[in-house]
Amino acid sequence: MRRVGPPVVKLLDDDVESIKYSLASHLLYSVGKEPINATARDWFMAAAYAVRDRVTERWMPTLNRYYEQDQKRVYYMSMEFLIGRTLTNAMINLGIYDQVREAVGQLGLDFDEVVGWEVEAALGNGGLGRLAACLLDSMAALNIAGFGYGIRYDYGMFTQHVEHGWQVESPENWLRYGNPWEFARPGVIYPVRFGGRVIHYKDVMGHTRAQWMDAEEVMAMAYDVPIPGHGGRTVNNLRLWSAKSTREFDLKYFNAGNYIEAVRDKNESETLSKVLYPSDMTERGKELRFKQEYFFVAASIQDILARFRKSHDNWDMLPERVAIQLNDTHPAMVVAELQRVLVDEHQLDWHRAWSLTRRCCAYTNHTLMSEALETWPVDLFGRILPRHLEIVYQINHEFLQEVRHRHPGDSELLRRVSVVAEGDERRIRMAHLAVVGSHKVNGVAAIHTGLMKSTIFSDFDHLSPGKITNKTNGVTPRRWLLGANPGLAKLISGAIGDSWVTHLHELKKLEPFAADKGFRAEFAAVKRANKEHLTDVIGQRLGIDLTADSLFDVQIKRIHEYKRQLLNLLHVISRYNRIRSNPMIDLVPRTIIIGGKAAPGYALAKLIIKLVNDVADVVNNDPLVGDKLKVVFVPNYNVSTAELVMPAAELSEQISTAGTEASGTGNMKMSMNGALTIGTWDGANVEICEEVGEENMFLFGLTAQEVARIRVDGYDPARAINSDECLKKAIELISTGYFSPDQTDRFQGIADVLTHGDHYLLTADFPLYLAAQERVDQLYRDPDEWNRRAILNVARMGKFSSDRTVAEYAREIWNVAVE
Repeated sequence: MRRVGPPVVKLLDDDVESIKYSLASHLLYSVGKEPINATARDWFMAAAYAVRDRVTERWMPTLNRYYEQDQKRVYYMSMEFLIGRTLTNAMINLGIYDQVREAVGQLGLDFDEVVGWEVEAALGNGGLGRLAACLLDSMAALNIAGFGYGIRYDYGMFTQHVEHGWQVESPENWLRYGNPWEFARPGVIYPVRFGGRVIHYKDVMGHTRAQWMDAEEVMAMAYDVPIPGHGGRTVNNLRLWSAKSTREFDLKYFNAGNYIEAVRDKNESETLSKVLYPSDMTERGKELRFKQEYFFVAASIQDILARFRKSHDNWDMLPERVAIQLNDTHPAMVVAELQRVLVDEHQLDWHRAWSLTRRCCAYTNHTLMSEALETWPVDLFGRILPRHLEIVYQINHEFLQEVRHRHPGDSELLRRVSVVAEGDERRIRMAHLAVVGSHKVNGVAAIHTGLMKSTIFSDFDHLSPGKITNKTNGVTPRRWLLGANPGLAKLISGAIGDSWVTHLHELKKLEPFAADKGFRAEFAAVKRANKEHLTDVIGQRLGIDLTADSLFDVQIKRIHEYKRQLLNLLHVISRYNRIRSNPMIDLVPRTIIIGGKAAPGYALAKLIIKLVNDVADVVNNDPLVGDKLKVVFVPNYNVSTAELVMPAAELSEQISTAGTEASGTGNMKMSMNGALTIGTWDGANVEICEEVGEENMFLFGLTAQEVARIRVDGYDPARAINSDECLKKAIELISTGYFSPDQTDRFQGIADVLTHGDHYLLTADFPLYLAAQERVDQLYRDPDEWNRRAILNVARMGKFSSDRTVAEYAREIWNVAVE
């Protein structure tokens, strides 16, 4: 069936006068203000609506084109979409940035103040969500019919404040003033069920069927956010689900005066979309997170199939028109839900439905760490989703039958690959369900994919050679270079043209300019301006005086032991000790910038944040140190903060234990912005090295194979500590309360982790890390050579565009054309 509708006529022009008219109109008719009493926030809303109008004009023809051409659609399922601020990104992608800036200026307004009022969408936390946002941007840029599905969190994860050096969480109330970028769709609402029971019966053909009944219902209501691609030809859709109760309140309780009880069901239902990653430290928290994952999967599958059925009545066409990408294990329930809907609601034969499900689904793995490979207790699973548990059991039974047929007598293999983990508490392995239920599985960096094949999914790789493939992550150059670093973008375009914006490999043309002394000077001036801007912002927000004359050494990412912010701190303390021992020492001045959130229940990560701040308090106020060393913890790290920090970074800290970081994208962003990387042989660092050259990075430390061997053989951190005086002294200062005189044993737990076990091998890598830092100092003393290598980093980052990543997904997994 072809979708028929009236042609969409372009009503709005993009010249400055037309945009001024739009701004004034929206201020009056959408915001309800006149210029005389309008605030900067009011003008931001007017600007957002004016730009949104122009996005929408391109959005409707895009969606109509997909129907008319019956294009295959890619559905990207993710618990996170860290999209950042939308206004400037939309202006850049539509090519109207300069016009809007001029229009705002002609109205007598400060453009930076106006756009600065935008609140980031609290839809994600870290690299997982930022990757999802980059891939949506690239799908639109490449004219792929790509749709995102997620949850419209009311409060996100949390807003991070620092009080007396401690992380303090408060609600991330990003919707407080409304979201001008979303379109509420009260007509797009689906029931999502939990609990109940299952009955089995024979249909008229004698086939055994199942009916899920007596379940509680929550409604999922859609909110749409348009995602414009560069050039504006294609605008795709991010659909977010918000939980709504099936009834507002119980009139019986209300009339009796019990107002709390009257709205209890409504409040409990709507908690499903309140917070990103509710804490799973309690049974109630585990149940909420489990329900949350199914909630968005169930609504999305209903929506996907409803859209498919508008144009097709032959189910065999489903894999030809639908590709579903699971972004990590959180949406793995898609496999069971799609199978359930096809079998129970559309009465398809089990094996036909299973073929369709597997050919539609593909799974991206983002971690090798066992704690991130979700498993759910069978009791919890069966109580909340009884029919899905039956389906998972049947999927597992038929899969194990196939394995048993091919490998008779190998009970250990069956145990290892089973979707159901046996033990004291039987659990459903969601990663195994995703692997079994997908036609392709991919890692996100070459080393990560290789480790997947040799470790967590080695059996699956042997059972299905070629099923596991690699798709190295990328980042969108529109946001992370063109938007975040306009000075560098202008310099690049002036040298080689602007085709790099959509064809990042064109940056290769910059290589000869690394040998041009004048270009190096211009490059250095851009970096200096970015550093001064960041210095001003940190001074205003945190009251810390910095100098742009120092080396800006940056580590911004989620706080976790494996990312080894502690290793960075050990170097800081060692450097501090050297200065204290010899105040006249000739060291390259350093500004150490650290940022990131710790999960609310992750006590050690929160203690690391406190240590960073306590070390900063001592170092920054020591008169013997002066400007030789400064330490800054940037609170509430998010996309907007990254857009300030990345362009100013000169040294990119990517120092995770080898074999633990799947890929990383911060490493790409900082290198793309002209920072040199100090890092381990981990994640995408390895491929960055292959592109930019080891001589243009500072790589150190154990390899993933060496780490694995050490863990098998056993490791004694005490021996490493006692043989390294710098390391020993640094740990002593931590453990004896030098940085916490008000509570001398505050950081004893950190010292104990380092001296008794050291699972992430900080003490093993410390001497090599220090040696790499010495190489950093040596090179930084030659600014001309430093800038030459920094330019080469930029020039050789063409591989790490998310456009390349998406094109590979399109050709090799989704089977869709790329223009």
